Amino acid sequence: MKKGTFTLIVFLIVGLITGIIIGQLLAGVPALAFLTKSAQISWEPKADLQVVKYEFHLLVKLNLCSILGLVGAYLLYRKV
Repeated sequence: MKKGTFTLIVFLIVGLITGIIIGQLLAGVPALAFLTKSAQISWEPKADLQVVKYEFHLLVKLNLCSILGLVGAYLLYRKV
């Protein structure tokens, strides 16, 4: 299998989604609350240039499960 940038991006997205799903499934377990506590990163650039006006909102919520999913996906990508 040829490894390329597109393959890496697909692996990382699947790993991130898997980590998020596992984090949501573990949210009800009090002993594993440290895995599901999220940190939010927000970025909101805006501009009004009289001709063009734009607003963009990007919000990233990361928890330990999603980061572990990313790391696992990267390690799996390296083995393939």
